[in-house]
Amino acid sequence: MLVDLRIRRFNPELDKKPWWGEYSLEEVNPSDSVLDILHKVKWSIDGTLTLRRSCAHGVCGSDAMRINGANALACKILINRLAKEGADHVKVQVEPILGLAVIKDLVVDMEPFMEHYRSVKPYFINDTALPENGRERIQSLEDRAKFDDSTKCILCAACTTACPSYWANGRYIGPAAIVQAHRFIFDSRDEGYKERLEILGESFGVWRCRTIFNCTNACPRDIEVTQAIAEVKRALATGNI
Repeated sequence: MLVDLRIRRFNPELDKKPWWGEYSLEEVNPSDSVLDILHKVKWSIDGTLTLRRSCAHGVCGSDAMRINGANALACKILINRLAKEGADHVKVQVEPILGLAVIKDLVVDMEPFMEHYRSVKPYFINDTALPENGRERIQSLEDRAKFDDSTKCILCAACTTACPSYWANGRYIGPAAIVQAHRFIFDSRDEGYKERLEILGESFGVWRCRTIFNCTNACPRDIEVTQAIAEVKRALATGNI
């Protein structure tokens, strides 16, 4: 298969503004991923191309980028999914995710995203004494199910950087941070839910969500992000979890 690849390039040490790098790749296997063809460019055509990647199995979340206009993990999008049925030629356009400053090419500054993540106290809070067995706090399957979906987040930032509210104002805490808060707010063993709800109830917290569903569509882990946000809103409005 022939792939015409356009990559949004930018090197702050050399470029005044971003530009498009265009590459024609022949004999691409349709089952190759977008990450595979980016590797072909970096390893065989232009070694200056810069991108983040690690596991290549959709678990680490490091290779989130905009592919043909939509946020996705490059390692999970196969070339044959981007081509029309029966076509032997496909156009692929790759850009860095939006809303975060570009460091170089497809690499963005994740620190503002991680700052929002840290702000919701994404860790277990429980200061009461351990049960008599001294090892674990037992939880029912029903209680676990309340937050099971939000444990799947891999912090790729695909949801947050697909959100128009985040594009409009980066102070918005964003969907990923809310999902991380949800994971602990609805954990029956955790005692920090009041602190987290107070944080999420601030002016740039959960109420900035406009329920557009971009976040849910962008999530590579199929988390029901908008539903999690709605459940946090309900908890804030009613005081019940």
